[in-house]
Amino acid sequence: MVKVNGDFLDIAGKTLLEYLESTNYDTRRIAIEKNGEILPKEKYGKTKLEDGDIIEIVSFVGGG
Repeated sequence: MVKVNGDFLDIAGKTLLEYLESTNYDTRRIAIEKNGEILPKEKYGKTKLEDGDIIEIVSFVGGG
């Protein structure tokens, strides 16, 4: 199980990009932390999710 923003999901074995493509996240407007480290966007497709990983996804919202 992988913990994503506090929820446990059965997504171990997928890449981070595969997970993101199955959600409504806009990859242009998010930042991701995996196990305490910020991931550059170019690593999303190469980063395999493993049991015990902790992922935090922050969405940026514009406004004024």
